[in-house]
Amino acid sequence: MRRRRRPSVLALLPALALLAACQSGGGEASGPTRVTVAHVPSTLFAPLYLAQAKGYFKEQGLDVDLRKVQAGQDAVPLAGTGKVDAVVAGFSAGLFNAMDQGLKVKVAASMGASTGARPSPTALEVAQRVLDSGEVKDAADLKGRKVAVAGGAGAAGGYQLAATLRGAGLTLKDVTVVNVAIPDMRSALADGGVDAALAPAPFTTAMEEAGVARPLAVPPRGTSATGVVFGTAFADKPAAEKFLTALRKGAADLQGAGATSEETLGVLAEATGQKVEVLRKTPSYQWDPRLAPDAQQLAAQKRAYRDADLLR
Repeated sequence: MRRRRRPSVLALLPALALLAACQSGGGEASGPTRVTVAHVPSTLFAPLYLAQAKGYFKEQGLDVDLRKVQAGQDAVPLAGTGKVDAVVAGFSAGLFNAMDQGLKVKVAASMGASTGARPSPTALEVAQRVLDSGEVKDAADLKGRKVAVAGGAGAAGGYQLAATLRGAGLTLKDVTVVNVAIPDMRSALADGGVDAALAPAPFTTAMEEAGVARPLAVPPRGTSATGVVFGTAFADKPAAEKFLTALRKGAADLQGAGATSEETLGVLAEATGQKVEVLRKTPSYQWDPRLAPDAQQLAAQKRAYRDADLLR
């Protein structure tokens, strides 16, 4: 009877090497998948911070590395070139221009939206001096005046301003948009550098309590100019859907009273550098539980930029 030949050690080497790699963590299945995310710290992005703090990313087998950036519009090209996997920030005219020119990114999710109610997390604050003088009585009287927006007309705030002015029959072309950093808006309003500012809370509250400005209008309910952008290479990976699953779980925790719970405020304070007592006074945004990209808002945003001659 012929004996069966045993495979040689050399023949087994490839299989043994693969097994060793998997056991030692060299394979993707053996440990968490690393995902790099650029973000601009803001309460708008609460689902991101809750998913990180509550371990929802870890549940999905992800090791998420959050990297703070000054401006989301500057970070989007990093996703297109694969230097980061995702960017969580405001959408800008620059994003639409880059996508039209072939930048390899896609809008994967929405983030915080305006409630349309007062007090609002974002408001069009008008300098008290022009209100007291009677020069400005309502938002329509801002025609021809200077309005501060962080990042300028082409930033996400530019679209929020456009949506707010629309109710007064104005467009971005009817005002002079001045690029002013959010922390500097209060002094710009006080010293006459601008007559109004599209500002977020808690900066709005500080302006009002100091008697510097008063809100005349707020963005309509559902106004959204922020979200999640994936690099297309990352978007096709299983980790991308796992990332969104964790984000949606964070968004679910923000429904109803969850948006203002002490646990949520503590997470947001840690993520944004704001004090919990300040966040308690800050009006909350609203989040779609599915964080689905809002096609209507994206189209309206692109239209507003086009009307302002900001798209190529």
